[in-house]
Amino acid sequence: MKDANELPKKVKIERLYASYEPVFHEVLSKIEDKLKANIRLQSMPTYKARIKSFPSYYKKILRQKPREASQTEKLVTLTDMLGLRVICAFMEDTENVVTQLSSFLTVREIEHKGFDQSFREFGYESVHVLIDIPEDCKPVEHLTPVLPEDMVFEIQVRTILQDAWAEVEHELIYKTDFNPFDKPLRRKLAAINANLNLADTIFQEIRDYQNKLQAELGIRRNTFYDKADRITGDELGIESQPAQKTIFSLPTSIYEKGSIDDLVLSALHEHNLGNFDKAVSIYGKILDKKDVLQDTMMSVILKHRGMAYFAQNEYDRAIEDFKASESYDHRAFRSIYYQGIVYEVLKNYDAAIECFNRSLSIDPFQSHVYYRRSVSYFENGKYEAAMADINKAFELGLDNEDTRQLRARLLKKFDMDM
Repeated sequence: MKDANELPKKVKIERLYASYEPVFHEVLSKIEDKLKANIRLQSMPTYKARIKSFPSYYKKILRQKPREASQTEKLVTLTDMLGLRVICAFMEDTENVVTQLSSFLTVREIEHKGFDQSFREFGYESVHVLIDIPEDCKPVEHLTPVLPEDMVFEIQVRTILQDAWAEVEHELIYKTDFNPFDKPLRRKLAAINANLNLADTIFQEIRDYQNKLQAELGIRRNTFYDKADRITGDELGIESQPAQKTIFSLPTSIYEKGSIDDLVLSALHEHNLGNFDKAVSIYGKILDKKDVLQDTMMSVILKHRGMAYFAQNEYDRAIEDFKASESYDHRAFRSIYYQGIVYEVLKNYDAAIECFNRSLSIDPFQSHVYYRRSVSYFENGKYEAAMADINKAFELGLDNEDTRQLRARLLKKFDMDM
């Protein structure tokens, strides 16, 4: 009978641990593939897989499970023997990953490490998720030894900066014994960690701001197109379906109040709320800073203000701003396209076609421009040219009620001419 206090036989334990390596590698590979197939983020994460090194494993079982470690016939399991790191670009992505993991894996435990540290402490933040090893990720039957039934798998979810800090911390702190004379070093490490946390926070704020800006731009563009489609549809007898409009609350700007970036988002938000006078006023304030604005920025702001004028039926002012936008950026194909839309609304189809031609000469893959040029050709009685353009719009993926109805009207014209 073995003595309960018998010391673990390191060589035997090491051999036993090594015998599991093929099994561990297969499990790691299968779980990594499963995560890659199921996790979806705006910025896709990277993955690091690892099997706990034997020296680290041995130290930990001696510290945590000495009684079990003395029994060398059975592998002593730890929760972090097998692990994957999911490394994300932004802080919000870490929680998104955890939510997604819970949707296709059996989660035993979720631990947020380092989140409760005070500003005086240093260490890394990381979300650790313990999961049951999925049946389809267990090793094939012919591999031996058999995976222990009580074994779990650890997934660590971090940002890029959190992972970088964890790697450095492991070398500087985990592998080194600090002594009482290390206080200045501890202060330096705490300062570095605080800066990394601040950088992560700022990156996330910038990401939130950009997402909001893109959402506002999308709403404004769709509103502009909806009005043009509605007017054109009335002329052609086409019943246009307005796009769904969602207004988001304006987030607290990360930029200085009254700065150009702050004004741009405020103007777009007021524009999308339908407060066109207020939007035009803010666009004007931005344009007043032309001495510090690059030409491309001047072009963009003039384009936005032109769209606000268009929404107010001030078509002459809209054309004036779109032309001014083009003067600051000769490749501003959307500003040229928007000129064409206004001319089309004003039933100046020759001028509209000329603008659409110029816009397509810069970017020939604009399905909506082909559709609008088809409308102008139709109104000018150039049905073959109109049909060629509507077919081109379909080829580029623009298949909606407006394009289908215009094609149907063109087909009737051809039938009548036969």
